[in-house]
Parts: sequence; C-alpha cells; structure tokens
Amino acid sequence: MSRIGSEPIPVPTGVEVKIAGSKVSVKGPKGSLQQAFNASMKISNEDGTLKVERPSDEREHRALHGLTRSLLANMVTGVNDGFVRTLELVGVGYRAQQNGPGITLNVMFSHVVNIDPPPGVELEVEGANRIHVRGIDKQQVGQLAAQIRAVRPPNVYTGKGIRYAGEAIRLKPGKSARRA
Repeated sequence: MSRIGSEPIPVPTGVEVKIAGSKVSVKGPKGSLQQAFNASMKISNEDGTLKVERPSDEREHRALHGLTRSLLANMVTGVNDGFVRTLELVGVGYRAQQNGPGITLNVMFSHVVNIDPPPGVELEVEGANRIHVRGIDKQQVGQLAAQIRAVRPPNVYTGKGIRYAGEAIRLKPGKSARRA
C-alpha cells in the first residue's frame, strides 16, 4: 500500500474543490487551479477530505497513486497558502533590482539579465541580494527559481553565484591546497 497515496488530504475552510471525472478544480483565497489526472485514479471528496484510490496493485497504478495525491495536496496548499522559493546572490557586485513585475540581474556578465515571470508567479527583490519567487502553482514557482539559479549557478571553488536560501555549497580546494 502506498504510504503517500493512502493519506487523506484535509481541505481547509475557504477552499472549494470540484471533481468532474478525472478533472479537478480547486478554488481558494489566493486563486484557482485546474488539473486533469489519469482516468484510472478515483478521486473523492468526503466530509472535507480528499481521498485518492487506485483500481489495482499494478506497477503503473501504484506510481500514479502517490503522484496524484501529491499533486492534489500541492493544489490545495497553493490556493490556500501559496508557495515561496527564496534565492540569494553571493558575490561582490552581484545584485538584483525590481523591474516592474520582473527583475534585472547584474551577476558580472558584460550585460544585465532580465527575467519576466509567467502569469500567476510574482518576483520580489529584498535588499539587493535576495529574491523571493511566489505563486500558487508549485511547479511554476520551482521552475522559475531554477531558471533564475541557472543564470549564474554557484562556483564550486569560490561559492559565488545564485543559490537557494539555505543551500549548502561544498567548496573544492584550489591548486595550492591539492599540492600540499
């Protein structure tokens, strides 16, 4: 039995869930999300909790069971609380500036890098070296945060670059440390 898939999802007050076959729409205080799931998964809303059931113990159904439950839980959490990924710019002269809805990154390239968020995602610059990516769709928030980090990933020798808040970078020793 799937430990993740069999967990019920509590629906908080103020969140409305509509199930139409394999399509689920979730509406809450922060917005609304819709998603189509695999038709073999049975999704039910009973007494303010969502439950996902699978038809058999086949390998594909076991995999879809946990995936469907996780995606549903992320939808409910997103419309109620939202998701945030925080990025930090580490390095002398590395900075970010708010540019309308988007941001402008100065990360020691010969040019500045402009990043515009997709609809439903907000970018906020705190200070000059901290970026908050907020939204209700966990996948979009994580994807945009990964794209921002990919502009200048952390250098393995110096640690400079764009990293997630709290990310531990293991620094490699330089040439002189290797020789000794």
